[in-house]
Amino acid sequence: MANDAALRSSLIWLAAIIVVVGISTRSFKKMMATYVVGGLGIAGVLLPDWGYFNRDFSRWTSPVTAEERASHIASTRSGSKRFKIYPIRMTVYTTVYGFALYKWWVFVSN
Repeated sequence: MANDAALRSSLIWLAAIIVVVGISTRSFKKMMATYVVGGLGIAGVLLPDWGYFNRDFSRWTSPVTAEERASHIASTRSGSKRFKIYPIRMTVYTTVYGFALYKWWVFVSN
């Protein structure tokens, strides 16, 4: 990860949410569930190799070529968006994270 500021701020927000959940529920299990769900959520968004995933979906089964890697590095340096919007990626993320947040909310709110 080239810029650690996003990771640091995400972890600080996660810590704040864990404290709020702990104070409001007085449950260590619910704090740990919040920590695990939040940590996996942050890792799923910030840590993947986006040079690999910022290609067409049909190319995900083949390795990244040196030219693709060089063009990705050049595009991120030129100020292009790091996270490009692709319909399949957004559908998968929405489904997985929506389900995880729903299950977390049901667990924490009981």
